[in-house]
Amino acid sequence: MANKKFTVAVVGALGVVGTEMISTLERRNFPVKELVPLDVASQAGKEVTFQGKQWVTKEAKKGAFKGVDIAIFSAGGDASAVLAPIAVEEGAIVVDNSSQWRMDPNCPLVIPEVNAKDLDWHKGIIANPNCSTTQMVVALKPLHEAAKIKRVVVSTYQAVSGSGKRAIDGLYAEAEELIKEGKVSGPKAYKKQIAFNLIPHIDVFQEGGYTKEEYKMVNETKKMLDPSIKVTATCVRVPVWYGHSESINIETEKKLTADEARAILAKAPGIKLIDDPSKELYPTPIESNDEDLTMVGRIREDYTIANGLNFWCVSNNIRKGAALNAVQIAEALIERGLV
Repeated sequence: MANKKFTVAVVGALGVVGTEMISTLERRNFPVKELVPLDVASQAGKEVTFQGKQWVTKEAKKGAFKGVDIAIFSAGGDASAVLAPIAVEEGAIVVDNSSQWRMDPNCPLVIPEVNAKDLDWHKGIIANPNCSTTQMVVALKPLHEAAKIKRVVVSTYQAVSGSGKRAIDGLYAEAEELIKEGKVSGPKAYKKQIAFNLIPHIDVFQEGGYTKEEYKMVNETKKMLDPSIKVTATCVRVPVWYGHSESINIETEKKLTADEARAILAKAPGIKLIDDPSKELYPTPIESNDEDLTMVGRIREDYTIANGLNFWCVSNNIRKGAALNAVQIAEALIERGLV
């Protein structure tokens, strides 16, 4: 089994995340026997480079998954709702990056550093969490094990790449226009200008005035970590290309000092501790450009409650928040003998 190689399909292969998925498979030396790039019909015939070879993109449709061992999806919820069951029926295990299957009780929602054991009960489809949830839960997991987290208050500062290529291009266009003309003629990425601005609105508004993105953080954290944890979130889009940042406040049952939290996080899987205020060392999103680990800093006690901590968390949303976690799920499936 150790030397076995697999046929891997990437659905949405030519998108921002799909491209990163293919790059991640190569960077991590994933045991690929054959790559099957899949996308919408209009993209069929285009080539992608992988392991020094050119692979022709095919249309993602019924019949495209025959012979595929693992299908990694970055195709949006509507496409996944149709295509993921087809892929399973044709013999593939699906790792899906959309929100379609995350809260389905029959589908594990997995971060390998947090709950890899949930892969053991999969029924063909495994969900990849939301990018903002992923980095937070990677950081929360070791603290929860040490002191049991009761409540989380999180504010996010999310990069435009979380909205895809149109938003990336829109920020470029707005920034260029603002520098050249002194003003932006109109929004080009969102309904409000994002260049040199912040937008406290990600995804659609739901009951109670919260957005879907904010409820994702609440519900996904409970599913993966502990249903008893109380979570509240405010999600904000910021004019950053890549890398989500989060200000996180936790209340624990057991007292944790800042030094104890640093010691725990310094040896936690998937974490890179950057925290030395005396040297002004802390993570920023630009430092996540080539970073797979979730970076944590600014750890300090919250003196307004008995057992409280504040910390700052940064992660590349296209890597750990999407492509990398999906590939790590596929790696964990192999390690656990589930493929």
